[in-house]
Amino acid sequence: MVVKSGRNLLILPIINAMTGLVGEFEVKLDAKGRFLFPSGLRKQLSPAAQENFMLNKGFEECLTLYPMNEWEKISEKLSKMNLFKPKNRMFYRLFHQGAKQVSLDNVGRVHIPVTHMERVGLEKDAMLIAYNDRIEIWDKSKYFEMIEGNMADFADLADEVMGDLNDDE
Repeated sequence: MVVKSGRNLLILPIINAMTGLVGEFEVKLDAKGRFLFPSGLRKQLSPAAQENFMLNKGFEECLTLYPMNEWEKISEKLSKMNLFKPKNRMFYRLFHQGAKQVSLDNVGRVHIPVTHMERVGLEKDAMLIAYNDRIEIWDKSKYFEMIEGNMADFADLADEVMGDLNDDE
């Protein structure tokens, strides 16, 4: 963006607000459970969200990596739950169980603890699936099995989830 300031022109970088992560990225885990964070995915993150993440189990057989700023938004919402209700307490416990803060190392790698890898059967070949405010980490073969197993029902799912989208207008 160019801004005129007196007689001088200032060139300022345009910083886009995160509108949502997107993409599939294949990565390889090394013997220590580290993978190189893809540059194409890193570029989608705001500069403040490119270093620290919260790693948690996902709702299916995957792990979920949240940029720290997104994790803080979720935590803020969850802090409003009525923890006197047993179902709320159980959800809160299950959602946070195993959550661990991770950071990119000086080479740009993320380390996944062995316990997290074992929990979802994550081996050498992995897929990062970025959508909205999170990045799912799947064992590559499990990811494609899940996708193939659900493709036949995709049209029905789209109708159920998206069919009423225009009714609000």
